[in-house]
Amino acid sequence: MRRYPPIAEHGLIGDLQTCALVSSDGVLDWFCSPRFDSPSIFAGLLDHDRGGYFAITADAPDVTTRQLYLADTAVLITRFLTADGVGEVIDFMPVTGDRTVTDHHQVVRVMRVVRGAVRFSLECRPRFDYGRAPHALTLDGAGARFEGPDVTAHLQAVGPVPLEAEGSDVRAYVTLAAGERAAVVLTVGAAGAEAPEPPTVAATTEAFAAVHAFWHDWIGRCTYRGRWQQIVNRSAITLKLLTYAPTGAPIAAATMGLPEQEGGERNWDYRYTWVRDASLSVRAMRDLGFTEEADAFRNWLGQRLYDGGAPNGEPLQIMYRVDGDPHLTEDVLGHLEGWRGSAPVRVGNGAATQLQLDIYGEAVYAIAQVDSATHVIGYEGWTRFAGLLDWLCENWDRADEGIWETRGGRQHFTYSRLMCWVAFDRGIRQAMVNARPADLPRWTAARDAILEQIMTRGWSEERGAFVQHYDTTVLDASLLLMPLVGFIAPEDPRWLATLEAMDAELVADSLVYRYDPAASPDGLRGTEGTFSLCSFLYVYALARSGRLEQARYAFDKMLTYANHVGLFAEEIGPTGEQLGNFPQAFTHLALITAALALDAELDGAAGRG
Repeated sequence: MRRYPPIAEHGLIGDLQTCALVSSDGVLDWFCSPRFDSPSIFAGLLDHDRGGYFAITADAPDVTTRQLYLADTAVLITRFLTADGVGEVIDFMPVTGDRTVTDHHQVVRVMRVVRGAVRFSLECRPRFDYGRAPHALTLDGAGARFEGPDVTAHLQAVGPVPLEAEGSDVRAYVTLAAGERAAVVLTVGAAGAEAPEPPTVAATTEAFAAVHAFWHDWIGRCTYRGRWQQIVNRSAITLKLLTYAPTGAPIAAATMGLPEQEGGERNWDYRYTWVRDASLSVRAMRDLGFTEEADAFRNWLGQRLYDGGAPNGEPLQIMYRVDGDPHLTEDVLGHLEGWRGSAPVRVGNGAATQLQLDIYGEAVYAIAQVDSATHVIGYEGWTRFAGLLDWLCENWDRADEGIWETRGGRQHFTYSRLMCWVAFDRGIRQAMVNARPADLPRWTAARDAILEQIMTRGWSEERGAFVQHYDTTVLDASLLLMPLVGFIAPEDPRWLATLEAMDAELVADSLVYRYDPAASPDGLRGTEGTFSLCSFLYVYALARSGRLEQARYAFDKMLTYANHVGLFAEEIGPTGEQLGNFPQAFTHLALITAALALDAELDGAAGRG
C-alpha cells in the first residue's frame, strides 16, 4: 500500500449526498459523512497516519492492479492480478433517488475471484472529524461498531470475513477461490445509531443491481450522440456525483486540501457550492438534456435571493454550503501533514466573503436558461431577479477580487465586467420575452457602458489583446469565455488577436495557465500547474474561431491527461501529473462544452464539404 498515491490514482463513488475516493490500490482514503462538506470518516489522503483509511488489497508479492468503472455507472472495480489468481473489489454506494436528507450512508465493498485463488487483506481504520475525535470499537461476531462523539459506523461482513480487533481498528484476511465472493458493508449514521439488519448475499446482490440500474437509467436521458460519447458520459456522471440531491446544489470538487503544487500552500477546501461553478455546470448538464438538474439548481439559487442577502452585505456571496448556509469559516488543521507534506490543510474557505462581481452574471445566466414557452419566471421570483439587476446598476463598477479569488487586493478585473455585461444582457432578454416589468432603459445603459468600458480599458493597445484588469498588461485565460457568452464574435479581429496573444504567453503544448502569478502577484507563494478548465475553454475558442484542426488536436491531447477512469483534477503539472482538488466539476463541465462545440463545428465543416 502506497502512503500517498498520486492524486489521479483514484476513482469516485457516491450516493448524491456524499462521496468517497478509492485508490487504484484498493484503499478508500477519503470519505465524509453525512454530507460532502461534513467532517471526514477517512482522510488518509491528507495524512496516512492520522487521517484513517479502509483498505482491501491482495496479500501477495508483486501485485499488479487495474481499475475501471462498469460502463456508464458509478460502480468502481479494482482488479488485483497475482501469480496465483485474479481478484476484484467492487465498490459502490447505494443510491435511492430519494431527495430526503439523511445521515445514513453506506459503502458496499464486494470481493470476488475470477481466476485461481486470492488472499485479500482488509484494514478498516476510521478517524472521525479529520482525525481529531477518538472512537471506541465493539466487535461482535461478523460485525464491528466504531463509536465516535458525533458519528457511529458499523462494518458488517457478508460471507467468510473473520473480523479481528487491532487496537480500536479492525483487520481481516479472506482467501477466495475462483467463483467465490464475500463482502463488507460500512454503514455510517448519527451517534448512537443502532446496527442495521445483518446484510445477506441476496441483499448485497439486490443493492448492486439497483445501483447499476439507477445509473444506466439516468445516463440514458443524455441527449449527446457525438464523437466522444464515453468521456462525455463519464463527465456527466461525475457532475451528478458532485451534486447534493436534496437541494440540487453542485459542489466544486469532492476534496479539500489537495495542492496546486506538491509541498505548496495553495491548498483549499472545494466541497462547497460556488455560484459561478454551479451555474456553468448546470449549463453543461442542460446542454446534455438533464433539465431536472438544471431546474433544481435554479430553485436553490432562487432561494438564496429569497433569503435576502448574504452576511457580507451583498445580495449573494460567491459560495455556500450545499444547504445554503453562507458561513464557511476557514481553519487550519495543523495536525494533518497534508498530501505528501503539502501543508497547511485548510477546512472551510476564507474566500467566501470576497467580492466577486462576476457571480451575478453567472447567476443570471443560470436563471435565464429556461425555455420561455414552458417556464415563465413567477412574479415573486421576477421581483427578486429584477431587484438584483437594479442593485447591480449601482455596483458593477467596483473593484473586486476576481474569478481566481486572489488574495493580493482588489482590482477592476475585465472578467468581472464581462459577466456583469452578461447579467444585464440576459436580464433584458428575459424581461422582453416574458413581458415582465423592468427598468429597461437603466439596464440597457449599464450594459452598454460596460461594453464601452471593456473595449477601452479592458483592451490593451500595447498588448493588442484583452487583459486581466485595467491596470495591467497581463493576460488572463478566464477571458476565453468572451465568445461563449456572446460578448464578442469568435472571428472578431480583437478576439483573434487576444487568442494569438494567449497562444504566446499562456499556452504550453495546448495546456493553458490561468495567468502568470509572477507578472500579476496574487498574494500567495509558489507556483501552479496549467488549469484544465482553461485548456478545455481554449479548445472551445479555437473551434469557434475557425482553427478546427488545431482545436481537435488540443482536445485529443487533453483527453490523454484524464486518469485511468476518465477523471480530471483542477490542474496538470509540468510532467503531466494531476494537481489540486479531485475530481473537479469545473474541468468536467468545460470538457462537455468543448466536446459539444467541436462536434458542432466538425459537423458543419462536413456539411460544407
